[in-house]
Amino acid sequence: MNMAERILRRVLFAAISLFVIITLTFFLMNLLPGDPFMSDHATEASRAALVHKYGLDQPVIVQYGKYLWALLHGDMGTSYILQKGRAVSSIVWESFLVSLQLGLKALIAAIVIGVPLGCIAGLYQEKVADGVIRVISAIGISVPGYVLAAVLMLVLAVNLKVLPVSYGSPGGEVMPIIVLAMYPTCYLMRLTRASILEVLGQDYLKTERARGMGEGRVIFVHALKNSLIPIITYLGPLTASILTGGFVAESVFNVPGLGRYFVSAISARDYTLIMGVTIFYATLIVTMNLICDILYQVVDPRIKSA
Repeated sequence: MNMAERILRRVLFAAISLFVIITLTFFLMNLLPGDPFMSDHATEASRAALVHKYGLDQPVIVQYGKYLWALLHGDMGTSYILQKGRAVSSIVWESFLVSLQLGLKALIAAIVIGVPLGCIAGLYQEKVADGVIRVISAIGISVPGYVLAAVLMLVLAVNLKVLPVSYGSPGGEVMPIIVLAMYPTCYLMRLTRASILEVLGQDYLKTERARGMGEGRVIFVHALKNSLIPIITYLGPLTASILTGGFVAESVFNVPGLGRYFVSAISARDYTLIMGVTIFYATLIVTMNLICDILYQVVDPRIKSA
């Protein structure tokens, strides 16, 4: 099976995965009792009128068929509650651009800091540098995002007053970026360190050294290249997760991104917005994993994707 056939097969699997996610999300969402228009201020007549208007009084299988048909034509419907009457696709895209702006900065920070420090820890195993990096990574992974966000706000915004609490103010991006980048940075440190240590013990590196190859080339050309595979595996879902915004970071710092809208949509039971954000998020994850599968072939052509 050549590369084109393998990629085509992966694309087919991706399409099936998305279909399953859409189907499960739709039916699980409709298993919840009640509807989005249940409110203390809504009369029974107005509620019934809204339920009928949006077709929520029809059998679930009929609603599902209509939703799929509209989705195939690029229509995700309109928001029921949060931005009533506005197209879901417009809400998702606008909020994603905000998350993308933060996410790219957090992703770059995680890679630029995490991978080099992981390499240093692996190359200087059991030395001071390794110990310090391992402690930092353990703390960063262990501290929950909401705790880190609260500490940053208390120290940097309230006590020291060096950063604003409001996202829209100058410097308002700094704390959300730190919260978004902390866990992936520390995880990349540990992952890179473990991968480097595993590769450094391989016999082929001893052979290259015996042939007179310099230590720098052995490490940075052969060892680092072959240690990239598990890192690439993690970067796929990591990229999708960061670019769609962190639920904690965006909620705590009031960032109008995709993560905050997802939480708000669930709370408000805004069915179409829940579906739109889920589909977008799932598509991004599947796409990033597909890109990772292709990158495997570049890093190591011997890998045969299933």
